[in-house]
Amino acid sequence: MTTKTHDEKIAKLTFTSVYPHYVTKVEKKGRTKAELHQIISWLTGYTNKQLQQFIEHEITFEQFFLNAQLNVNAHLIKGVICGYRVEELENPLTQQVRYLDKLVDELAKGKKMEKILRHE
Repeated sequence: MTTKTHDEKIAKLTFTSVYPHYVTKVEKKGRTKAELHQIISWLTGYTNKQLQQFIEHEITFEQFFLNAQLNVNAHLIKGVICGYRVEELENPLTQQVRYLDKLVDELAKGKKMEKILRHE
């Protein structure tokens, strides 16, 4: 379980500040920015053009997920990330951010795209 302070900190983090770390993490492991964008789009429904606008305008994660069309299979994302079991997180925004973190982690670990982009 997360604390209110932790959830507020996550909400105020900017997507712009975290995005370069995602890119570095996946590219260091031989994956591409295009693959990163594919998993972000799968989770959120955003296009590459929208992602670019978010990066340029330094929006918070709260703003980032506000209009996202979360994939219907996002609930299939399970496991531990940053010490938290994502399927047990109670705050919806914190859970959505951790879903994204988990997908990036799986991409960096070499998991196949068809496994990352979950289907029922």
